[in-house]
Amino acid sequence: MTREWALLFSTLLCGLAGSTHLFQLSLVLDIAKVLLDNYCFPENLMGMQETIEQTITSRELLGISDPQILAHVLTTGVQSSLNDPHLVISYEPSALMAPQQAPVLTNLTEDELLARLQKVIRHDVLEGNVGYLQMDDIPSQEVVSKLGGFLVANIWRKLIGTSALVLDLRHCTRGRVSGIPYVISYLHPGNTVLHVDTIYDRPSNTTTEIWTLPQVLGERYSADKDVVVLTNGHTGGVAEDIAYILTQMRRAIVVGERTVGGALDLEKLRIGQSDFFLTVPVSRSLGPLGGGSQTWEGRGVLPCVGTPAEQALEKALAILTLHRALLGVLRRLQEVLQDSYTLVDRVPALLHHLASMDFAAVVSEEDLVTKLNAGLQAVSEDPRLMVRAVRPETSSGPETGTNEPPEVAAEVPEDEVARQALVDSVFQVSVLLGNVGYLRFDRFADASVLRVQGPDILRQVWEPLQDTEHLIMDLRQNPGGPSSAVPLLLSYFQGPDTGPVHLFTTYDRRTNVTQEHFSRTELLGQRYGSQRGVYLLTSHRTATATEELAFLMQSLGWATLVGEITAGSLLHTRTVPLLETPEGGLALTVPVLTFIDNHGECWLGGGVVPDAIVLAEEALHRAQEVLEFHCSLGALVEGTGRLLEAHYARPEVVGKTADLLRAKLAQGAYRTAMDLDSLASQLTADLQEMSGDHRLLVFHSPGEPAAEEAPPPPAVFSPEELSYLIEALFKAEVLPGQLGYLRFDAMAELETVKAIGPQLVQLVWQGLVDTAALVIDLRYNPGSYSTAVPLLCSYFFDVEPHQHLYSVFDRATLRVTKVWTLPQVAGQHYGPDKDLYILMTSSGSAAEAFAHTMQDLQRATVIREPTAGGALSVGIYQVGSSPLYASMPTQTALSTSTGETWDLAGVEPDIIVPMTKALSTAQDIVALRAKVPTVLQTTRKLVADNYASPELGAKRAAKLSRLQSRYSRVTSEGALAEMLGAEMLWADLQMLSGDPHLKTAHIPEDAKDRIPGIVPMQIPSADVFEDLIKFSFHTNVLEDNIGYLRFDMFGDCELLTQVSELLVEHVWKKIVHTDAMIIEMRFNIGGLTSSISALCSYFFDEGPPILLNKIYSRPNDSVTELWTHTQLAGERYGSKKNVVILTSGVTAGAAEEFTCIMKRLGLALVIGEVTSRGCQPPQTYHVDDTHLYITIPTARSVGAGLGTADGSSWEGVGVVPQVAVPAEAALTRAREIFQHTLMRVQPGPQEGLRGQSPRVGGTSEPHTKGTQVRPVATPAPLDAGQRGLPGSHVGQEKGLLSSDEP
Repeated sequence: MTREWALLFSTLLCGLAGSTHLFQLSLVLDIAKVLLDNYCFPENLMGMQETIEQTITSRELLGISDPQILAHVLTTGVQSSLNDPHLVISYEPSALMAPQQAPVLTNLTEDELLARLQKVIRHDVLEGNVGYLQMDDIPSQEVVSKLGGFLVANIWRKLIGTSALVLDLRHCTRGRVSGIPYVISYLHPGNTVLHVDTIYDRPSNTTTEIWTLPQVLGERYSADKDVVVLTNGHTGGVAEDIAYILTQMRRAIVVGERTVGGALDLEKLRIGQSDFFLTVPVSRSLGPLGGGSQTWEGRGVLPCVGTPAEQALEKALAILTLHRALLGVLRRLQEVLQDSYTLVDRVPALLHHLASMDFAAVVSEEDLVTKLNAGLQAVSEDPRLMVRAVRPETSSGPETGTNEPPEVAAEVPEDEVARQALVDSVFQVSVLLGNVGYLRFDRFADASVLRVQGPDILRQVWEPLQDTEHLIMDLRQNPGGPSSAVPLLLSYFQGPDTGPVHLFTTYDRRTNVTQEHFSRTELLGQRYGSQRGVYLLTSHRTATATEELAFLMQSLGWATLVGEITAGSLLHTRTVPLLETPEGGLALTVPVLTFIDNHGECWLGGGVVPDAIVLAEEALHRAQEVLEFHCSLGALVEGTGRLLEAHYARPEVVGKTADLLRAKLAQGAYRTAMDLDSLASQLTADLQEMSGDHRLLVFHSPGEPAAEEAPPPPAVFSPEELSYLIEALFKAEVLPGQLGYLRFDAMAELETVKAIGPQLVQLVWQGLVDTAALVIDLRYNPGSYSTAVPLLCSYFFDVEPHQHLYSVFDRATLRVTKVWTLPQVAGQHYGPDKDLYILMTSSGSAAEAFAHTMQDLQRATVIREPTAGGALSVGIYQVGSSPLYASMPTQTALSTSTGETWDLAGVEPDIIVPMTKALSTAQDIVALRAKVPTVLQTTRKLVADNYASPELGAKRAAKLSRLQSRYSRVTSEGALAEMLGAEMLWADLQMLSGDPHLKTAHIPEDAKDRIPGIVPMQIPSADVFEDLIKFSFHTNVLEDNIGYLRFDMFGDCELLTQVSELLVEHVWKKIVHTDAMIIEMRFNIGGLTSSISALCSYFFDEGPPILLNKIYSRPNDSVTELWTHTQLAGERYGSKKNVVILTSGVTAGAAEEFTCIMKRLGLALVIGEVTSRGCQPPQTYHVDDTHLYITIPTARSVGAGLGTADGSSWEGVGVVPQVAVPAEAALTRAREIFQHTLMRVQPGPQEGLRGQSPRVGGTSEPHTKGTQVRPVATPAPLDAGQRGLPGSHVGQEKGLLSSDEP
């Protein structure tokens, strides 16, 4: 870029003449050079070349002769071009050199430095032991290094003991970057260092990380103490960076004004040799705390608490005062919760939450109230538990009790006339039109008052209402009162039950008493009961005990509430002061009473919501309307029940459903219905819940619904009209692979279909009948008439014999009718053999009937999500003469195969896929089914050609060919794998061969790295083998010098030969000099057999090779002999020392082969369980172009006399231990045997566990080889796990590993 600019400059210089013009051009170029070398945002200079070209081309600068104007114009241009107000060009002809930002402090004497620092750093201790530190400049590292001791002794030690610190940066407009870590470090804990900023310096083109200091002179300010930073609109540069860093560290609260948004370091540089100077930012922050992004530069630091700068200190002191009070507030809050909160089970969680809350960002009482309430209510889920700010005029003293009015003695006049007048002043009684009682009372008296005035109230209020048919109680103006009278009032509305009724329960935290409240059995006067209908009028003024009465009447189902939501002012709380200040303080409202209704639900307050919400002034009129509606409830509910009994197609549930409707009516459950619409909704919900049938509906129709008419006679269409109609309703095409596709979006009536049959066959069916398979698309078919379903089904079966499709039960006739295929259809039959696929969405009724019938008869595969379930026939009946109607199925379909109804549950698809993928899924199934014969043929051939026993393989393959018909309805490759593997082929092959190791699997493309024999094993590099070996092998030397060796998989011999020296060094040398050895095979799952001969060789003495076994491989029809190795890495263990092998039901494959050889040759005693009855390592084969793989045992032992003691192989039967014990006890048993043997006799060279013969473990003598030529065997050590030495616990099963593991 610099080279391009040089070329540009030379061109411009050559193209201009005149000394003035040349100077101005040179000035522009010198500005560019200063910016390139010093501007700390070099990425913003990318467009400067174009800017210079435009400037020169415009020749605007060439006409300016005044240098001050020129400086102003250049400043404006540079600032607008780079969007940086810090760039300033000035003309200063008197300056002999570039002005410095500040004197070079390092050149000052110590006294001069002290004098300067005392002017820019001031300190004080304010009221409340608040430290105050004003810094108008941030000293550099050099200054701090010289005067650090003075600063600590004379300033910092006076502040270190304060309870909080105010750092005043309001007048700090300059400072040195090197001083940042000193300021931050004194406010940061010393146990860690923190990366607080990264500074980029353009002149040196270097980046410097700033970290807190690991050590400082003097003490650090405690992290538990608050720090507040004061700022104003002039705070700039380094001071801004400090304020921002402390904010991001959550170490300080910034109070004041947004800072200037300046530059971290500004320098004023001479432009060329002129008298013009450029002020340019040379350093910038790359992001406080290592964030790597520009933050405050250009935008400023936004304060946590915004306030005018002159008020910032006062505000900071107020915040610190609040923080000092926090501890007391929280302590008092915790005490109140423990002592008074009624929901005691929630107190521990509340206390834990309070203890974990962070209040560092709280800067006002409002913040504290918001934070506390959010936490308290989130944890308690109790809206009553609330902290609120208290102003002096609302403060009620140090503590108030419950909000319940104080108990006062009942003042009842002794004069009878006065008592009557008192009753008349409280109660208003009248009888409205229709013999409806009206009772209004606006005060809630205590129970003691009611007992005294009971006879007067009975005579003047209650008796006039006894003969009314309904009662309206007006509580709209009642503010409530004490709750003691609530049970007494509720008792008058108890139903016909003679015994006491449980009304509600209360728990009082203050007394720790739980009290159950029951209705009174002995009352003055008669009960009104709840059968006649009681209506309570409420408003927002209805409060306290009146709310409790309303809530319980509604909860008990004894009344219907009409009006406004009540006040929500319960008498269940107390108010406790948390903080008192001259301006007011904080108080906690804490619930002390738990109110539990008769359903066991805890009432957490809040207003009572009426059943019918209207304005208070409209409540009486609305209650009268609801009352009139409720008078018809009995007839409507009874009428609905009778319609069910007469018409519903499921008689087995009719009686129970109708009885439940009547029971709910008697309980008053439908009194919450305020009109026909809400009643219809309730009845629908109840009917569907009781019957489990979503097709039962009750609805309100003001106008009479259209009657279900009989199908009109088939219309007579012209050929053109008929062609257009068929084209609109049907879509037919032949897809690739001779797959027919038929879509129709309506189920027409049978006679209509017959009428247009010939044209339909010609225009639609003829093009589809010869396809190889057919897709019928009903995704957009809503159903309609079901009479044509038998005709449609008939096309997909033979003419003879007729096929029973389904049966229909008709409720009206109580008869079951069987539905059959038709004897004749227009056009050809599609036949019963070709595949049929039906695509569905939320189709209903007739479309479902067709799909379910074809699926039930195993004639079609249904694709899509479950359908909703429909009805063959639906009847709509009017409930009496009301505008309420009931819709219900009148017929039900019965499955041919099961005899059960299916229309209620809908059609369960064979394949569930999104609607948009249904057709492509059908096409995939068609392609898959076409592969099935080939897949089965390949599978048969693989078994026949590769199974370890040729005779058995041929027989199994022949029998397998007869199973092809089982797989004709496979629906996906995964399903085919499941059928071939777990359900069908695996089970069939096991049944045929008795070999559980012959199996199939479906392995997706992304999992092929886990298929043995398909993807080459990843061999780790040599440098990782050492750690891998240490991890894969577990060795130990037990007491009595008994070696212990465990590895859980056999590896490849060639691979292990490459690391034989490592194996000897890290495994074998640790145990080779032991007196006896335990080889742990309980967790070994097998692996490759190529390394077995090498491992066995270590337990033979030197001598001629010995034949261990012969393995027959079917794929290459060859026999491989296993011989001991003559050359080994490391020492031999030899045949003289005792060896025990531990086995379990997990021991498999190569581990079984090794155990069998060692046992047969008498080299080891086997202790544990019978092994897993495995096989030689099987081979996995890919089946054609599918994701199917078949695993086949391809090898078996064939050595004559080399099998088990009875001559048979271990394959399929396992290795039987000589000492049978549970696997978890095998190690303990082995150690007991060794201990017993060692105690009984000190064995000689030929003695030990084997007694006098070293071959007790078996009876066969080894076959030796003289000078015979045998397969070349490379020296190899002990083996390890397959695939690069896997972990030593591969194949471990729960329960096998026990405490006897060494």
